[in-house]
Amino acid sequence: MTRARQRGSAMLVTMIIVAALLAGAAVLASMQVNSNRATELTRDGLASLYCAEHGLTAGRQAVLNAYGAWNTALAANCADTVCSSLVEPTFTAPGVFSHDIDGGTASIDFVVYIRDNDDDTAATQDYATDTDDTIFIVSRCTKYPDNPRQVEMLIKYTPGMPPYTAQEGGANSRANANDTFP
Repeated sequence: MTRARQRGSAMLVTMIIVAALLAGAAVLASMQVNSNRATELTRDGLASLYCAEHGLTAGRQAVLNAYGAWNTALAANCADTVCSSLVEPTFTAPGVFSHDIDGGTASIDFVVYIRDNDDDTAATQDYATDTDDTIFIVSRCTKYPDNPRQVEMLIKYTPGMPPYTAQEGGANSRANANDTFP
């Protein structure tokens, strides 16, 4: 009886199959890690968005209560010529209302700013002064630095009693109706 020469061919086939299975397992593990990371980014993105929205809700009343200080805060944001710096005004500082949404170790989870709307003519737009009692509240979540979110809300100040616009000084210390000429 003579044997055919098949030395090691079964082992070679087995090693190829094992290598293919290990490569497939590595690809699946990599796909799962990437999927988990994407899920984490999505979850943190939503949590960051909710954090920023909470800042709007928490800061809205403080901003409305500080109507008289709006122009000072807007001027602080316009330290440069394009008004791109956002400085948190004293009336939305962490001492005025809580900036902590979860009671965690970081005491500041969001910051609240104000920004002027386009209330002037295009040629004379002045972002350092509010002229129509309407501004944007801007809230930026700082809790998730990898996934920051910022939201804005346009608010309008309305006094408690309807103002008489022809009175001296006008409504809310704006020009009165008698100052306009046809």
